[in-house]
Amino acid sequence: MAEATTPLPVPQTVSQEEKKKGGSSTLSRVARYTVVRLITLAITVVVAVYLTILIASMGGYVDQIRMSIIREDVGQSISNNPSFRNLTPEARQNLVNTRIAEEAHRLGMDQPFMIRSIAFLTDALTLNLGRALNMTSNSGSSLVRLIILERLPPTLVLFGTADIVLFILALLVALALSRAYGSFFDKVAVALTPLSSAPGWFYGIFLILIFAAVLKVLPFGGMVDAPPPANKLDYALSMLNHMVLPVAAYSLSQIFLSIFTWRTFFLIYSSEDYVDMAKAKGLPSRDINNKYILRPTLPTIITSFALLVITTWTGAPIFETVFNWPGLGRALYQAIGLFDTPVIVAETVVFSYLLTITVFLLDIVYALVDPRVKIGGEGSRT
Repeated sequence: MAEATTPLPVPQTVSQEEKKKGGSSTLSRVARYTVVRLITLAITVVVAVYLTILIASMGGYVDQIRMSIIREDVGQSISNNPSFRNLTPEARQNLVNTRIAEEAHRLGMDQPFMIRSIAFLTDALTLNLGRALNMTSNSGSSLVRLIILERLPPTLVLFGTADIVLFILALLVALALSRAYGSFFDKVAVALTPLSSAPGWFYGIFLILIFAAVLKVLPFGGMVDAPPPANKLDYALSMLNHMVLPVAAYSLSQIFLSIFTWRTFFLIYSSEDYVDMAKAKGLPSRDINNKYILRPTLPTIITSFALLVITTWTGAPIFETVFNWPGLGRALYQAIGLFDTPVIVAETVVFSYLLTITVFLLDIVYALVDPRVKIGGEGSRT
């Protein structure tokens, strides 16, 4: 009697056509996600910039202020001109009205505010920033582009340095404290966390009083000595000397909260089962930190650093004003005080574009560093 035999399973092979279909579907999914994401971010930028225009213009109230200034300037110019003194009051008033209408037409203020706001939005989004109303650059130019480009490098130097120092120092200290949970230094770091509730300019005032006014070892403010050193090396040393107090004040305002946040975050990941397994295998603490704690937290670390980079472009109005630092933050503070709408909108547009680009790149970076993240909502894994 013949024994019944069970047929062996035939291995399933994936044809080239199926591979091509799978690859094309992945590309189409990523492309579709990219387009949708870009459209969403673009709409967000447009809405944010337009709201900024409405707020900076106070819904048209700034135009009333500008018209009052135009009337005053035109009236004074005609009154001070000897050739117009023989005119009758009626003729002089007609001349004043004509000059006011010409100036308003030149500035486009004879159109309704909502129509001009749309035109202003188009110019802002295309970076056609035009001229400032009251501010000028150091060279005397009123071009908004030159004002922004002139104030951008000081802000990048100051906040870029401060953010890098703060990020690296907080990350290293937090990682060390997570390994020494409950120790004396860990308790001290936790106790000092409320100090981060005060802003950087608050610490800056005290640092200026102590090291500039009393000890006289550091400058009160500014970016370099006056007059600026002619030698490049002396200029760099002078800038570093002026950066000590701002960087220290900025770091003091955030260092303790950053350490507490990262330390708690590392503690959560260090209590995972795979970390205990690595310790049981006898792996060195350096490998455990790098491969089992830092690597899973890499997306969050990248996000934190990206947000710090964003802040380097925006500056801090009060902070830069306290230290008399000629950056974008101080320029924004001056523009708000002078009702200089083009400068306010220009800084908002630059910030919006940088934020949009950063958020979009973060989505891509997440998929590269974390295999759990799938661009475009990919289906469940097998």
